[in-house]
Amino acid sequence: MDALCGSKFWDSNLSVHTDSPDLTPCFQNSLLAWAPCFYLWAALPGYLLYREYHCGGYIVLSRLSRLKTVSGVLLWCVSWADLFYSFHGLVHGGAPAPIFFVTPLVVGITMLLATLLIQYDRLRGVQSSGVLIIFWFLCVVCAIVPFRSRILLAMAKGKISDPFRFTTFYIYFALVLFALILSCFREKPPFFSPRNVSPNPCPELSAGFLSRLCFWWFTKMAILGYRRPLEEQDLWSLKEEDCSQNVVRGLLEAWKKLQKTAVRHQTAASSGKRVSGEDEMLLGGRRRPQQPSFLWALLVTFRSSLLISICLKVAQDLLSFVNPQLLSILISFISNRTAPTWWGFLVAGLMFACSMMQTLILQQFYHFVFAKALKLRLAIIGVIYRKALVISNSAKRESPVGEIVNLMSTDAQRFMDLAPFLNLVVSVPLQIILAMYFLWQNLGPSILAGVALMVLLIPLNGAVAMKMRAFQAEQMKFKDSRIKLMSEILAGIKVLKLYAWEPSFLEKVEGIREDELRLLRKSAYLQAISTFTWVCTPVLVTLTTLGVYVSVDPNNVLDAEKAFVSVSLFNILKIPLNMLPQLISSLIQTSVSLKRIQHFLSQDELDPQCVERKTITP
Repeated sequence: MDALCGSKFWDSNLSVHTDSPDLTPCFQNSLLAWAPCFYLWAALPGYLLYREYHCGGYIVLSRLSRLKTVSGVLLWCVSWADLFYSFHGLVHGGAPAPIFFVTPLVVGITMLLATLLIQYDRLRGVQSSGVLIIFWFLCVVCAIVPFRSRILLAMAKGKISDPFRFTTFYIYFALVLFALILSCFREKPPFFSPRNVSPNPCPELSAGFLSRLCFWWFTKMAILGYRRPLEEQDLWSLKEEDCSQNVVRGLLEAWKKLQKTAVRHQTAASSGKRVSGEDEMLLGGRRRPQQPSFLWALLVTFRSSLLISICLKVAQDLLSFVNPQLLSILISFISNRTAPTWWGFLVAGLMFACSMMQTLILQQFYHFVFAKALKLRLAIIGVIYRKALVISNSAKRESPVGEIVNLMSTDAQRFMDLAPFLNLVVSVPLQIILAMYFLWQNLGPSILAGVALMVLLIPLNGAVAMKMRAFQAEQMKFKDSRIKLMSEILAGIKVLKLYAWEPSFLEKVEGIREDELRLLRKSAYLQAISTFTWVCTPVLVTLTTLGVYVSVDPNNVLDAEKAFVSVSLFNILKIPLNMLPQLISSLIQTSVSLKRIQHFLSQDELDPQCVERKTITP
């Protein structure tokens, strides 16, 4: 990099160990100028792929769109002016560094790409582009350092050493700041978008990027609910992608496809060589035909949602480990009286920015996950309902109305309850591994005592989980029988009243309910034991680790830096350990519901060819 710039790329005395920090000209002209360009080119493939499947119509060329395009073209012209100026100096005997050719070329091509993306978004009906807002924001942030450096350099020398590049840079800074302000405003609704017949559409559809990021589109509803109780006509209509006909169709198509695949496999297996009964017994029996997996149908239908939620949660988890490291740096800064003052302000600002980013990502994650959980429940209920309309009479005897109602109410709700915790399957191991790694760096091998304590508690919670799963399966059987009995009672209430059979049937219902309550009581005791164990685990791990650290070696002193950083890391570790029992409980309940739903959806259906359809004259 030094050869590319013709000067030093990094100078610690200039950038770190000084009361007036600054970056080298090489760093400013290379990495600082290229960072927004790298971001835009990296985000381009995924953004184009997303927009290929999400077209909102066509936006007419408005005044705002013209201003955005003009600012992009002017930025492209400014970059090429810098490039031609370098060639002019080379022709007239100068020797500009290669960086003065590379940076204007890279920035110029990127500005041309941003200008094309402005028009592409307009043609695809995008009212506010988050990719471009982040790009212009990065351009402004990365230009702040050269903005200050050039002014300080001119004031120190008493003159401007390179007036042309000085002028073009400040024109560039003004244009990117103007482009950032323009990108914060959203365009008009698309002209050829699908017509929305709802009188009260959801404002999230037309909200800009910043409005979605901060949930500003929800403000009017919150104010209205504060002033008076909300009524039905106050609620917004559903988005097109959240309507049942679209949600159920996707899951139903995936399930039908898996059923057809299973039928083909069964047909291929049945066409093979048959064996006699004695041979089949001697060979241990033939392999049962594989049933279609409803879980796989759910994963296929909601795979993109699951992937996005995992990415958001992993990003939030990684950011949560930044603040303990910054806290360690801040405590070291306070202990070092010779350190420059701006170090403390910089670390405090980074901690604030990190906390803000973590909060924004976490709230977007919660909003996304709970919305998708509702869609998951809706899809499952729709598939069960459609199946209930076409099952055969023998299947109806095996799965009565009470069980079907239970599947659509209780079992579908289990999946919705699990959805917010499902990302913990990836998040919990990641957080535990990272916390252990940083604690090992801070406290050394003493952390193994805490790890050993957690490992010892795993068999206990495993046994509790297996017992809870057995109780859950038995409880659902009692619930099905109770609902079936109540349906029969309500259907034959006249006969029941006529013969005065109320006390006997009441005893039957109460007996089933008592068995149900007995299992619920046992499950509650086991859940309390599991929750108590995992809630106490972080405290016990902290005490064990710090106690072993202090007692193992007399030279191990628990100073402020190690104590505060370790406690902050243990607090991060406490969150996944506290959520783990809820995840285990939800997984147990959902696994039972999954088997019940899959068994019901695999029942025989009525033959559609049994009905004779004749064309009659009007």
